[in-house]
Amino acid sequence: MIKMNMLQAINDALVTAMNDDEKVMVFGEDVGHFGGVFRATSNLQQKFGKGRCFNTPLTEQGIIGFANGLASQGSVPVAEIQFGDYIFPAFDQIINETAKFRYRSGGQFTCGTLTIRTPYGGGIAGGLYHSQSPEAFFAHIPGMKVVIPRNPYQAKGLLLASIRDDNPVLFMEPKRLYRASVGEVPEEDYELPLGKADVVKEGEHITLLAWGAQVDVIEKAAEMAEKDGISCEIIDLRSILPWDAHTVSESVKKTGRLIINHEAPQTGGFASEISATVQERCFLYLESPITRVCGLDTPYPLAHEKEYMPDHLKTYEAIKRCVNY
Repeated sequence: MIKMNMLQAINDALVTAMNDDEKVMVFGEDVGHFGGVFRATSNLQQKFGKGRCFNTPLTEQGIIGFANGLASQGSVPVAEIQFGDYIFPAFDQIINETAKFRYRSGGQFTCGTLTIRTPYGGGIAGGLYHSQSPEAFFAHIPGMKVVIPRNPYQAKGLLLASIRDDNPVLFMEPKRLYRASVGEVPEEDYELPLGKADVVKEGEHITLLAWGAQVDVIEKAAEMAEKDGISCEIIDLRSILPWDAHTVSESVKKTGRLIINHEAPQTGGFASEISATVQERCFLYLESPITRVCGLDTPYPLAHEKEYMPDHLKTYEAIKRCVNY
């Protein structure tokens, strides 16, 4: 085990994957000699050469179109979109090509070896164009997976699993944790299962559910609630698509209450899908309405970022409301 931050864990996963399989290649805007805007790909070009780690033009649609072609021909591309906010020019390629290639060809061709990495989320004073959380857009599309780690250990294991999975994967990295999250990471090769939630802490009175950087938020809220005698079960969803409805539902059947926390705006956010599914499965077990603690239905603000964020205080207040319902 070695201490790493999330950036180092991601870099280590890429090195591991590239050492293990010569077909793995990394590309995107400034990922080569520069190492990317956050330095996640530092030294990859020096280690593996310009043929396996290289810069692309500033065209997200072109990056993913190129990646689709590589994947369909047997390569294992890891394409970086520099910010999740700028993934939308590539939306058509991801939705209509990456996710549907296998289905439309009757299994003759596939983009299953493609992994798309992108940083997402707020907390770095990035304003409206560098702080969005677009995961729910991609959860609506059959044919691909959406994965979000919460710490360095999860980042390395989930990224390796994503690169080796036989489906295209959108791997979304919470940028405010890049250097803030530090933890023990195995030096050896390991994978964590995709589509399986992680029960971080067991509890009795209420289930708190989040993913990415918001897991830290619900953990802080749970610590406050514990002082009031409220026992919180904490779940990190980890995969948005497919999501682990079974683990979440079993937890809610035990606690009778559910709070879902995510950074994205509330309307149409992925919490809505979770709420509907849990209500269908757990209606007779619920002791209070399912509650969403989310971002606001506004563009992501710069000056009022703290007011926008669904922080631990908003979550703690929601816990009290649910338990006292």
